[in-house]
Formats: sequence, C-alpha cells, structure tokens
Amino acid sequence: MSAPRFRALALQTACHAINECPDTASARSAMLAAVDRIHGEVLASRASVGQDLRLVVLPEYVLSGPPAGEALPVWAERAALDPDGPEYQRLAAIAQDAGVFLAVNNYETDEHFPGVYFQACVIFGPTGELLLRYRRLNSMWAVTPHDVLDRYLEIYGEDALFPVADTEIGRLAPIASEEILYPEIARCFAVRGAEIFVHSSSEVASGLQSPKNVAKLARALENSAYVVSANTAGLYGTALPPQSGDGSSKIVDHRGLVLAEAVQGPSMAANAELDLASLRAFRRRVAMENVLARQRFELYAPTYAGTIVHPANTVEGVPDRAHFRSTQESVIRGLEARGII
Repeated sequence: MSAPRFRALALQTACHAINECPDTASARSAMLAAVDRIHGEVLASRASVGQDLRLVVLPEYVLSGPPAGEALPVWAERAALDPDGPEYQRLAAIAQDAGVFLAVNNYETDEHFPGVYFQACVIFGPTGELLLRYRRLNSMWAVTPHDVLDRYLEIYGEDALFPVADTEIGRLAPIASEEILYPEIARCFAVRGAEIFVHSSSEVASGLQSPKNVAKLARALENSAYVVSANTAGLYGTALPPQSGDGSSKIVDHRGLVLAEAVQGPSMAANAELDLASLRAFRRRVAMENVLARQRFELYAPTYAGTIVHPANTVEGVPDRAHFRSTQESVIRGLEARGII
C-alpha cells in the first residue's frame, strides 16, 4: 500500500438553518443553494491551498441546521435527504469537480424506516463515487441504528455499523459531532484499520480546552490516527447567537498535536499536510507511546459485554420527541438502582 503525503482541509463554512422556511419546497431550494455555495468554496479553497489538497471535510448538518422540535416525520420531509436524491448528487459533483475526497454530514431518510431519519456521514471519492455511509449511533434527539438495532442489522449487516473506506489516501472513518466524546466509537473504527477520522461538527467554539477540543486530541493520540475536524462558521436562523458555533476547526496528528486551526468566520485556515508514511511507521514502532499496539481488549470485553446502560431496540415505528427524554430518564434510574451512579 502506498503511503502518500497530501493536504487535508476542515472547511469552516456557515450554516443557514431552514427551520423558518415557509414550506418544504423553499427548504429544499435553500439546501441546494447551500450546496452551490459550498461548491464554490471548495474549488476556491483548493486553488488557494494547492493541488495536493485531496481531502475536504464539511461541518455537521451544513445544509439544513438542526431540527427545532418538529415532529420526526415533519423534519424527515423537510430536511432529510433521499440517499439517491439531487442534494447528494450535487455533493458528489463537488468531489468530482474538485478531484477530492469529500466528507459530508446530513440528515437522511431510509425506505426501510418510514417517517424517521438518521444523521449520516457520507464520503464521496474524487470521481464522485459513494465510498462510505455511516449513521450516527449516539444521538440525544434522533433515531439511531442502535435504537432499531435488530431490524437494522437484518437489513444492512454488522459491517454497516462501523464502515471504513480503504482509499488511495489512507483508511478513512467518520465521527459525527458529539460522538468524538465517545472513545469506543473511534476505537471500533481504529481496530478496523482507520487511519484518518473525519469529524463533522457544529459545536460551541472556545479558545479554552472545551470537552470536544480535548476529545479531538485524545482520539488522535489514543488511536495513533489523524483527526480532521470541521466546525460551522456560525449557525444562522435559530434562536441561538449565531457565532456560538463558530471556530475551532482543526487538524490533529497521530501524536495528538494540532497542526492547523481556524479562528472564527468562514475559513480554509484549518488545512495541513498529512503524512501517511509517518503515521504507519509510528504504529509499527516498539515504544511505550504506541498505545494502539498495547491494547488488551480481552480484559475489557467481559465488562462491556455484561453491562447494558442504554438498551438497544427502544424505538418501534415513529416515536415522538418525548420518547428520547423518557428513555434517558429510565436509563438514569437504572444506573441509580444498580449503584453505578
């Protein structure tokens, strides 16, 4: 396997929420307009960064913003993309036009689960082909594959839970938003060979070491992997101050060192060279710092296997939003009863 050196970009671009669009047609039009804007930003960024730019990561839900309490079927109709729909086709065209691997994050529908939606990370290759689709497994207010696990596995199989794309620029794996806080997510990708985590996020930005900023360094260090993390450049059209989620897009190397970081505003400043040969040599070193090679999973497996915190298969049909809160309340009561908290 070749070990290229190339540049990656965490594109910090603005997000305009569609909650206030008067109807579904205008919401869809707004999302397509966002795709066109991002298309121009990617091409201009590549011209500035250089022709060795091979990987571009976009922020979380950059086309639609987050739901604002709408019933799940309403948001599915208004904002969730059809996996074969025009929005994805035009995102694939960005990758093809720029000749880059493009990582995106959107809400999307699934014909097998009508009335609900999943939050998905999708990676397109430089010829526009779909390389990977991952559905977020930990979410506070949306259905996840874990919530419908038996049915999901029946349809898609276990490989769909933690997919890794083996590409000419290395093995790519997605991490969605706050899932950067869950070390198990990154670890499951790492033991499947992931070398580069593409992290789409929309988070409160801070110059301090916020939980997500700490987690980005930790996930890189503990898995000897690169993290390319893109945050929004402001989230407009919600009640929150728009600059709350603005800044801190960064690239972290396999030692946990920040190579590049953007301040606030739309920016291509979070770009850096990734050296796959260096990463692979690091993973093969006999050294205390090679923590990936020092894992003893058989010690941890019985504890994990014997402990259920948030149970699977809690969703049947189309839940209302109150379901997610009541489920977490039930989980907390269970943790209390077992003396864990």
